[in-house]
Amino acid sequence: MSQAAAPAAASGHAKAEQAGGPPHLVVVSALGFAQILAWGSTYYLPAVLAAPIVVDTGWPMGWVVGALSVGLLISGLVSPRVGHLIDHHGGRPVLVASALLLAAGLLVLGLAPSLQVFVAGWLVLGVGMGAGLYDPAFSTLGRLYGEKARSAITHVTLFGGFASTVCWPVSAFLVEQIGWRGACLAYAGIHLVVVLPLYVFGLPSEVSRPPASPVSGTARPRSIRPEHRIVFALLAAGLALASVVMTVVAVHILTLLQARGVALAAAVGFGALIGPSQVGARILEAAFGRRHHPVWSMVIASIAVAAGLGMLLGGSSVIAVGIILYGAGNGIRSIARGTVPLALFGTEGYAILMGWLSLPILVTQAISPSLGAVLMEHFGPDGTIAVLCGLSMLNIFAAVALLPYARRPRPA
Repeated sequence: MSQAAAPAAASGHAKAEQAGGPPHLVVVSALGFAQILAWGSTYYLPAVLAAPIVVDTGWPMGWVVGALSVGLLISGLVSPRVGHLIDHHGGRPVLVASALLLAAGLLVLGLAPSLQVFVAGWLVLGVGMGAGLYDPAFSTLGRLYGEKARSAITHVTLFGGFASTVCWPVSAFLVEQIGWRGACLAYAGIHLVVVLPLYVFGLPSEVSRPPASPVSGTARPRSIRPEHRIVFALLAAGLALASVVMTVVAVHILTLLQARGVALAAAVGFGALIGPSQVGARILEAAFGRRHHPVWSMVIASIAVAAGLGMLLGGSSVIAVGIILYGAGNGIRSIARGTVPLALFGTEGYAILMGWLSLPILVTQAISPSLGAVLMEHFGPDGTIAVLCGLSMLNIFAAVALLPYARRPRPA
């Protein structure tokens, strides 16, 4: 099949599969609300529950918080297999399994009699995260809507941007009312009562098809020929670098600012600017992004992040602008994470491609909290910010290097 015919066939296949299924708005809303709850009950959970867990159990804080890194590592390792499953069977069965796995993992956390069982719960959560966070959602949308998935991906990230805004207060309320164990059990119930039905009734069933490539542990996406591996390598490197920066900032931003003499209340206020900045930038991307190739979104996001981090070395007024720029860049990057691979490589094997891209992203996320602590210890706050700026500059180079491929026929 020719390159011109392949996207059309893929798009027609997607439309045929959705015939009689839920409308676009229902699919996007179901995935969006599910993403809020999935992120809020996993990635953002330790921010609220870690201290109560330590007080109640006496377990070391390093292990309580570090269990999230264990979960992220597992999620990265299972991501390639998840991509193959979505490519073969569609997104709904995989996302349904993720809701069940997240419920099971949270149940283990809530009932854990020991630290070892608590960490085991995060192993289960890690598999659920690998099957249920952004990349599987993007893969599902790519399989459903083909090359028209860009707007759907953008809209789902708009929902996801509210995960911490919604779930941190909910988690704090649950801890206050029923304790940290009760909070975990409540979230487990939410996945069964809310998230699971969203997937079952909000997503269309799809026709299984032969896998795009062998499903062995070392399989490569069929959409990447040997001569095009440099494109995949540049994309993976850029997304992994961005993941390191994002995670270090998310975990250590308050510590970094306080170490530079910013009062705690002011540091919290600065940090609170990140969420609205992310959502605002995603709204702008939704309104104007379709006018240009998504690689340009990645370039703009990388420049905004680097500039914003550099401003953290200035005074209070400059720091505020820097935080807004950083948040905006990070918000756009989340969209580019799903749209750039789709634009560069097309719909064929997209879910498999996203699974392989998730591997370096999630593994680097897993090690980044510890990396940030090491940087703080050896280089201090200014040196740590300088290193993050350096990584962000490398990310700009990786994004710019993709621009020539945005002007060529996509790799087949």
